[in-house]
Amino acid sequence: MKKSFINSFLLLLIILVNTNGFAQKLITKTGNIKFQASMPSYEEVAAENKSVSAVLEQSTGDFAALVLIKGFRFKVALMEEHFNENYMESEKFSKATLKGKIEDFDVSKITTTPKNFTLKGDLTIHGKTKTVSVIIKVAKVPSGLNATGSFEVKPEDFSIDIPSMVSKKIADKVKINYNFTLVK
Repeated sequence: MKKSFINSFLLLLIILVNTNGFAQKLITKTGNIKFQASMPSYEEVAAENKSVSAVLEQSTGDFAALVLIKGFRFKVALMEEHFNENYMESEKFSKATLKGKIEDFDVSKITTTPKNFTLKGDLTIHGKTKTVSVIIKVAKVPSGLNATGSFEVKPEDFSIDIPSMVSKKIADKVKINYNFTLVK
């Protein structure tokens, strides 16, 4: 699995490499993604992954993120097992990606106060790709830039089947929160 992660991360970097080399790129291997799919009165359906990779090309606003599905941690081990085996089929669909462009991105105008941008691109989960447009908040931090935000996805948009006997316990829309500190 570690070799697969390294290969995927290297591929992600190669996709974004241009003739300027790495001078304008900011990266992280410790990005954070949390998702929440809980319904009131039922057990919490939430997980977190603290080892998400992301790359931002400062000169163009090109952005890509890669998350290994098996990296999500739940409070309940059995829920994590069901998530990987029954819903996400993480042996078959080991990663999710977001590749796109931050519109009108100008790094010279970024300050310590978060500024909203629109990130348009392709979100791939469970082997299915969907075009998305999400708000991304970018701010300067001492080590580089911080990019945060949230958006919602519907499991059925990515062919994730939720059995009828548990469908009442899982939200129709899954809220995803992300936080990346990108450094040189």
